[in-house]
Amino acid sequence: MLSFRYIKQITHYKMTQIKKLIILSLLLFGTACSSIEIFKEKTEFKPYKNYKSFVILNREIGHKGFPDDYLDALVSDGLKDIFENQGLVYEREKPDLIIRYTSNEDKRQKEIYNNLYPMWGYRVWDPWMYDPRMYRPQDTGSSRNYELMQLIVDFIDPSNEKMLMSLTAVSEIHNPKEKNRKVMKSVEKIGETYLQHIK
Repeated sequence: MLSFRYIKQITHYKMTQIKKLIILSLLLFGTACSSIEIFKEKTEFKPYKNYKSFVILNREIGHKGFPDDYLDALVSDGLKDIFENQGLVYEREKPDLIIRYTSNEDKRQKEIYNNLYPMWGYRVWDPWMYDPRMYRPQDTGSSRNYELMQLIVDFIDPSNEKMLMSLTAVSEIHNPKEKNRKVMKSVEKIGETYLQHIK
């Protein structure tokens, strides 16, 4: 017969494992919700030299990549800081690399379907089985508004007038509070991807 102390130890161990699983699930869910995808396009040639200087075209010609002044400043200053921290010098006259950026903010709607009556215990779906969802379709879904934000950054080599590459950072914005953070994170990921490409 199992002792009370042993049962208590087993229960404690199981509860600890469950807590760990819950924390891991929350972390994975948070990562999925806040993910930023990077797409690389228009690589017209392979990197053939180490770029030592750069200029951000938007800053020089006064062209905003974002309609919002604050977001535009986040991108412009963020790109400048990242590339200066990588050892490049900001050079207006004869830069090795020209950087320009633009954005696309697209309002969208996502359909969310709720499983009101989960068929617990049924491993195989039976088309003849009674499913109450078929009779109350209005209760099974809802819609959520969000914004698909794209930050597009072009890297141009002026010596051969070709595109080194174009990077697009894509993210979903579900509330205005997270937009600034997503913009800054997008800039960071652009910088990281550039560095990986050059190496």
